[in-house]
Amino acid sequence: MSALRPLVLLGSATLLLAGCADPSEPAATSPGTSSGASSGASSAAATITKNATLAAKVPAALRSSGIKVASDVSYPPMDFFAADNKTVVGAEADLDKALGTVLGVKVTIVNVPFDSILPGLQSGKYQLGVSSFTDTAEREKVVDFVTYFDAGTSLIVPAGNPKALKPGGDSLCGRTVAVAKGSTQALVDLPARAKTCKTPIKVSTFPDGTGVNLAVTSGRADAALADSPVAAYAAKQSGGKLEVTGDSYGNAPFGIAVPKNSELTGLLKSALDDLKASGGYEQILAKWGLESGALDTFEINAAS
Repeated sequence: MSALRPLVLLGSATLLLAGCADPSEPAATSPGTSSGASSGASSAAATITKNATLAAKVPAALRSSGIKVASDVSYPPMDFFAADNKTVVGAEADLDKALGTVLGVKVTIVNVPFDSILPGLQSGKYQLGVSSFTDTAEREKVVDFVTYFDAGTSLIVPAGNPKALKPGGDSLCGRTVAVAKGSTQALVDLPARAKTCKTPIKVSTFPDGTGVNLAVTSGRADAALADSPVAAYAAKQSGGKLEVTGDSYGNAPFGIAVPKNSELTGLLKSALDDLKASGGYEQILAKWGLESGALDTFEINAAS
């Protein structure tokens, strides 16, 4: 999230990324026959294929074992379970699979509570963390990032916005605001706002996005703050109970989290460049209606 990502799901089931279609998933574009289309230059579907040069640079141990990607699988449309409660779908899940294809390595997604992902990378339990992490200077102290998406924070309110709340200013002062544990909204945004409030903001923290949304629809919270793509998806899926009010703010890049000084860091940037050149990157974002978050270039440790 361009400044956030929370999340968590219960348990830690390991799931092999599969291309199973699901009625809850947006329709995918049919693969084309050409892999040479330039980014955004053709309406033909991109074909994502192995890049032999990059694949040869993947450490031998990982070519054999595959790559474990830690993700909080409760963050639609980025990562979530399909109707079978087993298959992982979403924009980030598709990106994980595509990067695995380019690098010629098996990718397995492990469902991990959001605030446990970075410690898991540091301990060597996982090789990557792809879970809408905003690339921040503080996080760069413990992991490296390869950016792949731009997002901001959005304000979710009950339909009709009965309390006339706004993303900016002091309208959230004295209100109960739901956020996800470990998110930028919880750790940075609301604490900064609280400094200017005469009446404190009542922060209601939840382990995952589902809890955040239910707090607003049930009336336990007046509003919620979440990453812009997640907020838009939540409103769309709420059956008219929720809406996003005002514009997003605090835009910043999401990054793939990689253990410090990993050989994978440079390879991931090159793999993203490959996806961009083939059109596969834009195709994945378009499938989930996230074109506005596309990056022109990918960077390593881009926090300002």
